[in-house]
This record gives sequence, structure tokens and C-alpha cells, in this order.
Amino acid sequence: MSVAPKPTPRFVPRDPLTLHPETRLVHGGTTRSPFGETSEALFLTQGFVYDDAESCEARFKGEDPGFVYSRYSNPTTAMFEERMALLEGAEAARATASGMAAVNAALLCQLSAGDHVLAARALFGSCRWILEDFLPRFGVETTLIDGGDLDAWKAGVKPNTKIFFLESPTNPTLDLIDIAAVAEIAHAAGAKLVVDNVFATPLLQHPFELGADVVVYSTTKHVDGQGRCLGGVILASKQFVTDHLQTYLRQTGPSISPFNAWIMLKGLETLALRVERMQASADKVADALASLPGVEKVIYPGRADHPQAELAKRQMKGGGTLVTFVVKDGKEGAFRFANALRLIRISNNLGDAKSLITHPATTTHQRFTPETRAEMGISDGLLRLSVGLEHADDLIADLAGAAEAL
Repeated sequence: MSVAPKPTPRFVPRDPLTLHPETRLVHGGTTRSPFGETSEALFLTQGFVYDDAESCEARFKGEDPGFVYSRYSNPTTAMFEERMALLEGAEAARATASGMAAVNAALLCQLSAGDHVLAARALFGSCRWILEDFLPRFGVETTLIDGGDLDAWKAGVKPNTKIFFLESPTNPTLDLIDIAAVAEIAHAAGAKLVVDNVFATPLLQHPFELGADVVVYSTTKHVDGQGRCLGGVILASKQFVTDHLQTYLRQTGPSISPFNAWIMLKGLETLALRVERMQASADKVADALASLPGVEKVIYPGRADHPQAELAKRQMKGGGTLVTFVVKDGKEGAFRFANALRLIRISNNLGDAKSLITHPATTTHQRFTPETRAEMGISDGLLRLSVGLEHADDLIADLAGAAEAL
């Protein structure tokens, strides 16, 4: 029987969490092959081979640790998962093909017919679809509330409430929800809190420290952050993964491509630098927007005039990389403004190296009625700007030029 050379050990210092996040983003979870490569290896393989039938049997039984099939796990994907877990301070992570696959799996893996989900109504459009349209098909009840109203969370609890679900800051209105307070209510009700932390990034907000049970990301956004590929990740305790998530992912197959996982690993190496630069520019852009003619309102968690500025200081480490603002003349004004931009591009993505702007009422939230959008705080004049890596002065000049079209 041939014996393959052992790979060099993973990067596992005595206590990885004592290292700064920037260091974990570069070194965390690395497994080197016998070739000792500097960059993490890309394992583009569907399956794996075994020395003998007995080894194969032991691997499938879980008696012999190792990889079985890339739908279940893969060496490159495992490195990405471990690095995300180290960054987030989670016990375990599982990667998925997209952010929505992560949201769907995080919810469905722990729900059964007859359960109830309590969620904030201010959510990304696809998340609302899962709650309002998809889950009820399988006998799961959903209640949507004002996420900023703690009394509404308490009042919304039912005997069969299984999950609390929220995103903070919200998409696209950048409202904040008190995660620690909602976690306390959820746990008192015997429910788990699932937090979508995409807008805050793992660097600016730590939901587990605030009491969350499960954290989800679309890694398409800041983690890749360069417009290349899709991905998602679910972070939770090892017990949650064992009891709920692992079997669901294995049997339903929303697995990430090893290539995409490799891209995400490379993105993580520069995540701290990019978020720091993007946030610094967003601070300046938000202040500049507030002074432009035709801009009626600026929403940015880092500004003192944000309705929840104190919560932002307590819960986040900065204002983030997105700025939302309202221009005059509704949809017509918003379209004139967006069309007049020359540097900032129109796109529904966010967290990218390039600055991107979108009109939520006609894109991410277009399927909702005007009444529902108004309830969510999405007016026809609202625009969502994702600030990229360009020089802040160039972005401000572009925005000032667009304001002349109002």
C-alpha cells in the first residue's frame, strides 16, 4: 500500500484569536501540500481516491478524517471556511455557492412544518421572498416586524417561534437593530438569532459577541470585493453544524466551487486594507453629499445625524462602506442623478473595489408594492452608494457633477 506524503501543518498558533484580524486574514487556516507552496493550493477535483476499500469505508463512516467528495468538503474550501471562522471568532464555518444559498440554508436546516420565524421587515428583497413566499409553502409561519422596536420583537414571539432573523445595517436604508437586545429576547424565547452581517463586514461588527447564534455573509461582496465570483458562508457553533447544517448541505448541495473558494481566500488577504480605505472615503463622501443641492437626506451610520448614531458607536467599529441618500423629484430625479455620473457605475452589487450606485425601488426591491417599500423606508428618490477604492476627492467631484442634473 502506497503512503502519500503528509501535508505540512495548518497555521495554528497557540491561540489564533490572540492575533490581530489582519494577521488572521493572511495566515489563518492555511494547509500546505507536500510541495510547500506560498499561496494556498487550488484543488479542482470532484472526488478523492483511497488506498483500499477499507479506507474508503472508514472515510464514509466518518471514522477516518479526510475528504470524500467536493460537494461535502474540499481542501481549498476547508481553508476558506477555517479562515472565516478564525476571523469571525466562530467555532465552525461552511461555505456556499452564494449569499442567498447561505441565508436559505441557515434557515431551512433548522426549520420544520409548524415552526415560526420572527424577522425584521427591513431586509434584502430575496431574503423577504424566502420568508414571505417560500417558507409558507412548507408550513413555516413568518411574522415581519419593525426591527428597531424591541417591544415588537417581544410581542411577536409565539410558542412555536424557532428563529429570529435580521440584518444590520439594513439593505438599503442603513437602519440599525440592537443585536444584543434582540439576542436576549430570542434566547429568552428559546429561539436562535440569525444575523446577516454583510453590510457591516466581519471587521466592523461582531454579531457573536453580541449574542447571535448564526451569522451569514454573501462573500460575493466585501470578501471577494473585486467583482469576480459568487460565494456565501454560514458561521455557527460546531454543535449547530453537526445537528443541523452539515447534513442539509451534504444532501441538498449548495456547495461553493473550489475555484471560488480560492478567490475568496485571496480576497481575505486584503479585506482589512480595502474596508479601511472604503470606509474612510465613505465618511468623506457622506459629508459631501449632505452639502449638495438637490440631496434631501443622507443616511450613514458614521454621521452624528443618523437616527441611531449612539447604537452605531456601541455596536459597530465604524460607519461602513455604504451611503444611502435621497434626491429630489423622486424616481425621475434619482435616474437623472445616476445617469449623470461618470466615474461611479450603475450596478446592484456592493462592497466592490469600484464605486457602484443603485436605485433600490427599481432593482433590489422592485417586486414590492409602493406601500411596502414606503413601509421599509425606500422612497423613489433613494439611491444606495457602495463606496470603492477610488480617491475620495474624485468620487466627491463625480457626485457634485451629478447633482447639477437635479
